[in-house]
Amino acid sequence: MSGFVEKPEPIQVPGLVHLHTGKVRELYQNEAGDLVMVASDRISAFDWVLPTEIPDKGRVLTQLSLWWFDQLADLIPNHVLSTELPAGAPADWEGRTLVCKSLQMVPVECVARGYLTGSGLVEYNESRTVCGLALPEGLVDGSELPAPIFTPATKAAVGEHDENVSYEEVARQVGADTAARLRQATLAVYFRGRDIARDRGIILADTKFEFGFDGDALVLADEVLTADSSRFWPADEWQPGRAQPSYDKQYVRDWLTSAESGWDRKSEQPPPALPQQVVDATRAKYVEAYERLTGTSWS
Repeated sequence: MSGFVEKPEPIQVPGLVHLHTGKVRELYQNEAGDLVMVASDRISAFDWVLPTEIPDKGRVLTQLSLWWFDQLADLIPNHVLSTELPAGAPADWEGRTLVCKSLQMVPVECVARGYLTGSGLVEYNESRTVCGLALPEGLVDGSELPAPIFTPATKAAVGEHDENVSYEEVARQVGADTAARLRQATLAVYFRGRDIARDRGIILADTKFEFGFDGDALVLADEVLTADSSRFWPADEWQPGRAQPSYDKQYVRDWLTSAESGWDRKSEQPPPALPQQVVDATRAKYVEAYERLTGTSWS
């Protein structure tokens, strides 16, 4: 059992139709048929959307995505049409709202890995493969891979795990041409992001993208290269063979699995509210990642 601990009621705005409540976003459609994405301050862990929010998280991730879209503009188009607040929207939507082109979304999580960790490490330890791709012996948690790899996953509903699949399975689902384009675009964006992050003292270990079609054009959608969709590690603390310090919600995961939380992950009970120190530390990590990557101060 998993999902929302407390599922929120979406805000109703004249002229907007509410389409979907995601883990961290609310999705609307305006009268022109464009999508309006609103990033909340919700945070998820272990397939649960927690009852405690992280202040400013939605704004930080939205502004970081916009910065990355600018860095990637020569590689691939993106879905953003405007950051203007829809008429009648609450003031709290400022800075966390994107008006986006409606695309024919590809039902694949496009994951690029440059380092071994997470679900990739689990599979490697069992079979020396990740998504069916053979890897050399001797790799450990945090090892840099010989070359970055495309390791797709199927998109799961809220409360369920994305499932890693092979490239061949993606080609079967969406066609060989689309699969090839997804792999090429995913790795191209990863390489650009990796190099920019590296110049700022950050390792981009892995990341996931979503793509859609606007006619025949493949378009980058959703968020991009944020601490929610990527693993960012401080380069000066990288040490293969252990879990790496990271710029994401690791504070949350660590507290939930600690004795202090009193929560049994294997039970069907929802996780508890987060203490203030975990909230503050998590917010600080999101802000630090934004500031180090963009070179600008978060205000």
